[in-house]
Amino acid sequence: MRKLVVTQYISLDGVIEDPVGMEDSGLGDWTGPFTRGPEGERLKQEELDAAGSLLLGRRTYDAFAAVWPHVVDSPFADQINALPKHVASTTLTRAEWQGTSILAGDALAAIAALKDGTGGDILVYGSLKLVHGLQRAGLVDAYNLMVYPVALGAGGRLFADGVRSNFALAAATTLDEGIQWLRYEVRP
Repeated sequence: MRKLVVTQYISLDGVIEDPVGMEDSGLGDWTGPFTRGPEGERLKQEELDAAGSLLLGRRTYDAFAAVWPHVVDSPFADQINALPKHVASTTLTRAEWQGTSILAGDALAAIAALKDGTGGDILVYGSLKLVHGLQRAGLVDAYNLMVYPVALGAGGRLFADGVRSNFALAAATTLDEGIQWLRYEVRP
């Protein structure tokens, strides 16, 4: 059985954004003075090393597919490009990014079937609408969160309305500039 791991950047008020995005990255238009430092880079690399595949929603797929296949001289990019990718979308008809399959129709059933397979964690980047659906279906096994010491006041919330958390803190690390890396896992 594979674990489905949601990885998110969030602010102190639980708003999901990308505080480390660069203006020209194509990954987000909100930028900040924060870096995650060497320890944060190590944790993000370990997260990717444990992944057997990526699960993305349509908008995250579009943003990632516009950037990652064109990054050169980057072991991280090489690794993310080589992983199998699954896109939960009812509108995407053709995936250009190498190794991408489209989960059309009942995406949650397809994701549950992926979890029953082997091959490392299924890593979910971004895709808040998808994350909320995974939460409601009880498919999330863990959260890796980088909590930035800012309060944005607006934006998407990590947990969908009416979803109760049944997770326990499994690890916590303080990174540069007061960023907290937190891992929560489902309670037995």
